[in-house]
Amino acid sequence: MIRLSQKFRDQLWWLIITVDYNYSRICIADHDLTDDTLTLWLEDKQDFKNSLDECLRMDIPIKAFAKLIKTENLNSYEGQKLHPNKQYAYRTRIQINEAITWYKHDASLTEQQWAREAMLKAVLTQLVETEAAAHKGW
Repeated sequence: MIRLSQKFRDQLWWLIITVDYNYSRICIADHDLTDDTLTLWLEDKQDFKNSLDECLRMDIPIKAFAKLIKTENLNSYEGQKLHPNKQYAYRTRIQINEAITWYKHDASLTEQQWAREAMLKAVLTQLVETEAAAHKGW
């Protein structure tokens, strides 16, 4: 679960309302990855902004981004390994690299984009689910 400030949640709800609850209209205008944070600037696909200052800035802790990459199996693939002692093959997930190292060095530009979009989707899903649960008293 990603911690979102109340101010950011309000701003994100405002963006959701302005796109008429059509989440596919929310896109990532730009991104930046530091040692501590993944920053995504969000905007409406039908109302492009002239600068990043006009976009909604979302800062995600790098640990949350790494956890998402692992959970979505983006840094691994399903393959076969040979058991070292008993010499039989078995199917397993084979990790390419640690999550952030994979993102920085191994992932193609398309895979990096998929990872960022998965992060956006996870945040939107969390926002909607927590708000729905709060209003229903779950």
